[in-house]
This record gives sequence, structure tokens and C-alpha cells, in this order.
Amino acid sequence: MASSPFFSRRKPRLLVVTPNKGHLALLARRLGEEGYAIAAAADGAGALGELHRAAVDLVLAELVMTPMSGPELTRAIRGHAAFANLPIMLLAGRAEPAPAVRAYAAGADDVMLKPFHFELLVARVERRLGAARQLADKEALDARAALKAIEIGELKDRMVRLEAERWRVGA
Repeated sequence: MASSPFFSRRKPRLLVVTPNKGHLALLARRLGEEGYAIAAAADGAGALGELHRAAVDLVLAELVMTPMSGPELTRAIRGHAAFANLPIMLLAGRAEPAPAVRAYAAGADDVMLKPFHFELLVARVERRLGAARQLADKEALDARAALKAIEIGELKDRMVRLEAERWRVGA
């Protein structure tokens, strides 16, 4: 994600994935009111298509969906190098631990159990976006450091060649 389109000065773009149209409309409206740009998909295939269409900063998906479940969607997203660090949050409708464990095992960054307080959802989204921004900044810094190391190596090589030429000419 080094110097990626993620986290520019635009509004963070969230991809909300749920087959429940009412839930999708509610989440889109409330998250939009919080200042997020919203992309929507009714299933995993639509979500994957949306990811390739435009930059997304975080995926918020249902854990239980068909034909592709939330954990399957998570694995598919993690399988693309371009999206390996994209924050993924899954919404689970059960209070039992097994669905959340499956989500984390698939690579989800967070799982929220329904029902939840909307303010808590926003706080967790912000926390995930902040962590992803820090990672993107670190990767960009690492890339700049690597380029500087290459430049220093090239300058050293040039200096060695010039020194050898000086010795050859002076000898």
C-alpha cells in the first residue's frame, strides 16, 4: 500500500456488503451522515467487483451471506496483493463465539456482534482506518528509505570507480 490511493485527502470510502437491502440502506445513510463515502454490494462477487472499480478504504460486510460468506470474501480479498492490508470488518448476528473465530481465522480485522450501538461501529471503523493510515505511511517511508539506500550504493560504486581511475592515471 505504499503511496496508495488509500487515505488521500478525500473522504474515506467504505464498502458495505450485505444482502439485506434495509440494513444496507440504514448503514449507508448513517455512515454517510458521519462523513464517509459509501459503496455498496449485495454479495461477495459484487464486493470484489467494486474493489477493482474504485479505491476502498475499509470493507464492512455481513458474516453470513450466500453464496460467498464473509470469511470467504475476506480470504478472497486477502488473496489479492493490492488489498492485503485493506481493513475488513465483519458483522455477525450471533452472540456465540464460533462465527467470530471463523472470521478472524479468515483474516478479518474486526468482528462486531449485532445488535450494536452505531457509535461503537463508527469508533471501530475510525480505529481501523487510523491503523491502516499508519501502515500506509510506514510502507511509504520504508520505500523512500530503500530508494535512498540504492542511491547511496550507486554513489559508493561510482566513488570506487573514480578512485580506481585516479590511481590508474596517477600511477
